[in-house]
Amino acid sequence: MDQELFDLIRKAASGDKDAFALLVNRYKASIYRYAYGMLSDRMEAEDVAQEAFIKAFYSLPKLESSFAFTSWLTRIVSNLCYDRLQKRKKENTTPHEGIERTAHDDLQRTDMQMSIQEALNTLSPEHREVMILRDVEGYSYDEIAGMIHIPLGTVKSRMNTARLLLRKEMKREEN
Repeated sequence: MDQELFDLIRKAASGDKDAFALLVNRYKASIYRYAYGMLSDRMEAEDVAQEAFIKAFYSLPKLESSFAFTSWLTRIVSNLCYDRLQKRKKENTTPHEGIERTAHDDLQRTDMQMSIQEALNTLSPEHREVMILRDVEGYSYDEIAGMIHIPLGTVKSRMNTARLLLRKEMKREEN
């Protein structure tokens, strides 16, 4: 972690709202992408991202190490996403928005994106989580293990299973 980020986190933890705003600007895109990947719903992802930053603002003084900020923030988002998925499961609903359709000229690309998102939605939250953190956000296996507090071997196993299931689902959709 660079010194500038470390100082920013320290200032935000001591109540500096401008410093926290800079942290929000720095992390909002990746937090949103992660939430969207888990929930497949643009509005819910925006709500989760906003709620995560609110929770982070009030809990930041309790953060024991500034070096753990990224994994701590990711854990907040992860917990919020799991809560939403559990609520959805109890209500027996599906995302009302699904894949956000764009006015993109390349219809094949749009179809492929839809197929991938639909296939991702068939994965369990645990498998989807590691896949998004690894393949979308670009975290290493070690970083993911630290973020979601599971052993490295479990991360690798979930990732392997997720890829196999995703591949199987994509083949099924082709046929």
